[in-house]
Amino acid sequence: MTKTAAKKSTGKRADANGKKPGSKANTPLTEDEIRAMSDDDYMNTAQLDFFRQRLLKMREEVLAREMDVKARLNARETFADPADRASAEEEHWLDLRLRERESLLLRKVDEALRRIMDNEYGYCEETGEPIGIARLLARPTATVCVDVKGHNEQIEAQYRDR
Repeated sequence: MTKTAAKKSTGKRADANGKKPGSKANTPLTEDEIRAMSDDDYMNTAQLDFFRQRLLKMREEVLAREMDVKARLNARETFADPADRASAEEEHWLDLRLRERESLLLRKVDEALRRIMDNEYGYCEETGEPIGIARLLARPTATVCVDVKGHNEQIEAQYRDR
């Protein structure tokens, strides 16, 4: 199924809020409910809202951790003992690395939120096929399907082995 065809078929069996008949209105979906939905419901309004909320929560957590790291980086202490100074420098280096990783994750979260706004979320950037609910639950910032990710990792492994 192409990306366009997949998008056209979404939400057929759900109401305007993406909820199935007989479900509780205005109640956020659970992971089990998301997993139980049919393929025809892929990336309907309710699923997009579920992932939007999950990504917004991730964003808040990343920002909180980033603020903690910034505070630690700004708290410069001087140590007379060389061993204490070395430990402090090591912690400083680790905080810098953590800040870099958190910054990268924040960009990925923001990009995923943009894809939700553009109705592109949940579809592989390379093939246009659905990424899949299980993969998105495990990694909400995923941009490619499992097949493409596996292929890319094989190519990277071959390149490293040279």
